[in-house]
Amino acid sequence: MNTHILKYIKSGFVLLIIALVGISCARKDLIKPGDTLPQAFGKASNLFDNGKYGDAVQAFETVIRIGRGTEYAQDAQFLLAESYFNDERYLLAASEYERFQTLYPNSPRREEVDFKNAYCYYKLSPRFKLSQQYTRTAIEKFQLFNSRYPDSERVQESAEYITEMRSKLARKLYSSADLYMRTDRYEAAIIYYDLTIDRYPETEWAERALVNEINAYVIYADNSVTSRQRERYTMAVDSYEKFLQLFPESDLRSRAEDYVDEARVALAEMGPEPDDSTVTASKDGR
Repeated sequence: MNTHILKYIKSGFVLLIIALVGISCARKDLIKPGDTLPQAFGKASNLFDNGKYGDAVQAFETVIRIGRGTEYAQDAQFLLAESYFNDERYLLAASEYERFQTLYPNSPRREEVDFKNAYCYYKLSPRFKLSQQYTRTAIEKFQLFNSRYPDSERVQESAEYITEMRSKLARKLYSSADLYMRTDRYEAAIIYYDLTIDRYPETEWAERALVNEINAYVIYADNSVTSRQRERYTMAVDSYEKFLQLFPESDLRSRAEDYVDEARVALAEMGPEPDDSTVTASKDGR
């Protein structure tokens, strides 16, 4: 046997020894049959403290199963949720925090659990174009947290998350309205601009929506039958008046004025409003 082959065999043997030692050490960390409840909890906690969250999850589940009704089980339930949380498995973490809330409603940890449960849904909240169910759940849970713990040091942080997520919901509605505008469906666009303004008036998207709504009414009127134009140009002017009331210092005022000027010029060219008996509707009512 030549020297190179012997060298490879020795290297492989060393690696095998290292692997066996590693496995042996790892097994010492795991819960074994015959371990007492304190020993099992201690091993689970060591796994958690060493950042081995996957193994810690299994260990805490064992502690919960064998220690049901004890303080160890309560601590294990909390640390089980924390293991998922630290491992960024937020949906599982939320589920375990909710189990803790149900099983231990009067625990001193309840405030922390409630906040982290809401935060899990905040982390699950996707970008604005996708379904926003987790976003709405997070808002509801943070609002409940602020209501339940008004003196908590986390109230301000919770409020900032609510603001951020309401803005995301507003952007989703605004984006839908813009899509309708790009496809010449002005009536639908106006509905979605209105929803943005009514539901999320404190957001920047409400301000933009109101300006675009003025423009939408003008274009809608331009493309309407004569009998409906006056009404829609007038709605553009009404939206502008609403814009002035809600956002008097807006940087978008100049653009809003350009749009409303078009509506006012069109109304002026139409002259005085005719008597109702002279108005005739088109066949399709557009």
